Amino acid sequence: MSDDGYAGGAPDDFDYETGPGYGEDTFDEGYDLLAGEQEEQANGEGAGEDGMRMGEDGHAGVDGGDGEQDMAAHEEPAPATGIAGERQPNKVRITTPYLTKYERARILGTRALQISMNAPVLVPLDGETDALQIAIKELSQRKIPLVIRRYLPDGSFEDWSVSELITD
Repeated sequence: MSDDGYAGGAPDDFDYETGPGYGEDTFDEGYDLLAGEQEEQANGEGAGEDGMRMGEDGHAGVDGGDGEQDMAAHEEPAPATGIAGERQPNKVRITTPYLTKYERARILGTRALQISMNAPVLVPLDGETDALQIAIKELSQRKIPLVIRRYLPDGSFEDWSVSELITD
């Protein structure tokens, strides 16, 4: 025990009711930080958290416009692609057909975790008990039932089955 007065508890003479704190006069009831934002959102003129203008659907506009000008002629909108819209799969594959070392590590780790959680093993076992060794054997025999999604800079993606990729 030390003699500095801090014996593991508060002193008995501390008064919680006095001094500056969270009393009734501390907060200003009329002050509301969100009042301006709520009024703008009610009018449909709000900005998002990052300062981008928000449209009616709650999505941030890329060009800063309302979106109503595009719909003035009552035309059907084009299917959305790229950054602003929903991502679409590529029709023609442009990425390499080789399994990268990063994809290999993630595939083996994911499959080993599945095997360790009692997922069915898809190759005959020859005494292997380590989940990672079983996953490596499944990869060498192209039996892993996973799909790799490769995202491209334009917002599209390519899906590759592990059995389609070349592993060296």
